[in-house]
Amino acid sequence: MQCSKMINKDYLDSVKKQFLYYKTLGEKAMEQLEPEQLFVTVNEDTNSIATIIQHLSGNMLSRWTDFLTSDGEKEWRNRDAEFQVTLTTKEEVLHVWNKGWNCFFNALNAITPQQLQTIIYIRNEGHTVVEAINRQLAHYPYHVGQIVFYTKMLKQTQWNSLSIQKNKSDSYNVHKFIKEKSIKNFTDDELNRLK
Repeated sequence: MQCSKMINKDYLDSVKKQFLYYKTLGEKAMEQLEPEQLFVTVNEDTNSIATIIQHLSGNMLSRWTDFLTSDGEKEWRNRDAEFQVTLTTKEEVLHVWNKGWNCFFNALNAITPQQLQTIIYIRNEGHTVVEAINRQLAHYPYHVGQIVFYTKMLKQTQWNSLSIQKNKSDSYNVHKFIKEKSIKNFTDDELNRLK
């Protein structure tokens, strides 16, 4: 039983670091943009970064408000409206971004290892807390990846890489392998590198 509690705590610690990493990755991408670039769409079927953020925040607020006690698809959520342009300034975009992430992290930080097998509902479908977290661990990085890719396209040659730079894998690996083996989350080094 003690081993199970330790694994559950390790799981929660790991996912918190991973979510923080993707939040930071999105922020570091957006920092490279001119404010007006947050609202660019390449055609009528694509969403601007601002619209992606409206959707992410709407999802976070719906899923993580009263996380353990109410369905993750709240009656007050209007998902379709998240894909309509309503934000007009960089400040509004960042406010919505932070509002969603704050709601999410407040809920995630309140989860105890003992609650990981608790059943919660999303659109009336039961999920364990672990499954609900994993669902979002796939969803949020998917959209952050869109933000990073979009930013890279908009910046073109002025892009500051957020990953291992092109044709630099060998030197990156040399740096990694000269260190002693250790057990840690990959985000420990990555978050420091992004600062």
